[in-house]
Amino acid sequence: MKRIAYILATTAAMTALPAAAQDAPLRPDRVAFHDLYKELVETNTTSSVGDCTQAARQVATRLRQAGFTDRELTLYVPPNRPRDGGLIVNWTGSNAKQPAMLLLAHIDVVEAKREDWVREPFKLIEEGGYFYGRGTSDDKAQAAIFSDTLIRWRQSGFKPRRTVKLALTCGEEGTNERVLNGAGWAVDNLPELMKAGFAFNEGGGGREAPGGGPETLGVQVSQKSPRNFILEVTNPGGHSSVPKPDNAIYRLAEALLKVRGLQFPVRLNPVSTAYLAQAGTLRKDAIGAAMVRLSQQPEDSQATQTVSGDPGLNAILRTTCVATLLDAGHAANALPQRATASINCRIVPGETAEQTKAAIEAAIADPEVKVLRSKIQERPVAVTPPLDPAILKPIAAIGAKHFPGVPVIPTQSTGATDATYLSKLGIPTYGIPGLWNDPATSGTHGLNERISADALYRGRDYIHDLVTYFASH
Repeated sequence: MKRIAYILATTAAMTALPAAAQDAPLRPDRVAFHDLYKELVETNTTSSVGDCTQAARQVATRLRQAGFTDRELTLYVPPNRPRDGGLIVNWTGSNAKQPAMLLLAHIDVVEAKREDWVREPFKLIEEGGYFYGRGTSDDKAQAAIFSDTLIRWRQSGFKPRRTVKLALTCGEEGTNERVLNGAGWAVDNLPELMKAGFAFNEGGGGREAPGGGPETLGVQVSQKSPRNFILEVTNPGGHSSVPKPDNAIYRLAEALLKVRGLQFPVRLNPVSTAYLAQAGTLRKDAIGAAMVRLSQQPEDSQATQTVSGDPGLNAILRTTCVATLLDAGHAANALPQRATASINCRIVPGETAEQTKAAIEAAIADPEVKVLRSKIQERPVAVTPPLDPAILKPIAAIGAKHFPGVPVIPTQSTGATDATYLSKLGIPTYGIPGLWNDPATSGTHGLNERISADALYRGRDYIHDLVTYFASH
């Protein structure tokens, strides 16, 4: 821990800026970072018309200007996917016995329609202490910080003790069979470049306090696995002037109501248990007390009911399934011949897609309703890494220096990240904290995405010190 203090000593005075200094001119190192961040945000990388390859090349150019060689930089473009390229950096450390550290970030973004946004989504706009634009938070902030850290290291003459790798990939936001996941492609086709002893990724972050700054910081250790199913009902149909009791739409509707009522059992693991215990103590209400009790006694039915009443917490406790799309009928004056619904499930670690499918079939209990696997490309099943003190203690210790009094809590994400692909190589992957946000106003995957300048710059300082510590050990 002495080494942590040493690393922080050079930046402590700069990271603890008073509120009055927020409007002051940017530190010189932040000016360069801002330019990199701006270029990333303003490069459209949506799957429809964007170009991840261009964004990867732009970052590679900056790395070369800092002194990285072509041998250290691998720009890859999957066959027949000219806009889905990425960048892998391999900086060999001085101690070959130390396992490599991989920094993973995706540079693609969710679609954003200009007519729906208040501001231009592919222009970095600073307003009221926030940066607005698609990708400002998810995930170009972290991609820019990781890239900026390597640039600062090279420019300063820093030499890592362990090998450091950076992977900027495309396709993480893909939700259909036409999208290629770049992290998965790199794992399958460039495994030697991707192999590492552990990885840092998105998914941690933190929650913004009512008065600004972080209220909590999260380390994502566990995550649920998304799996999609199709409910399908077929029928001979007929003329709508002669209604029949056996109607495909009605039968599907009855099945959907049964899916709505399906509640999977509570299935806790070390990560979700630790989250309930630690996050519960921070709440001074009945839900907080129930969270603590549930962490100690998972069979406590009253505590389960109380915690399950919060949709966000309920999603941590168990597998969930929800209807997301409907398609039925072929003419306004005809009985429907086919009716389908998409069911999106988020499966907790330790359960399988087969078990989930069987539970849906049992709940519906109607042989005329088929439960089919969706054609959407699915991620590998998430593998939960250990709650390793060698990883978690430095994360918390450095967090305490940058954010005094803010708890760092292990979390289980209800979503999914590219960490699932790294599990194919056996790489324990952690979503690191630092970039906090308010879920209600961040606009992630929605309209007017934003991140506070305070979170971006202080998060950058924290993440820089964090990866510097691990690169030095």
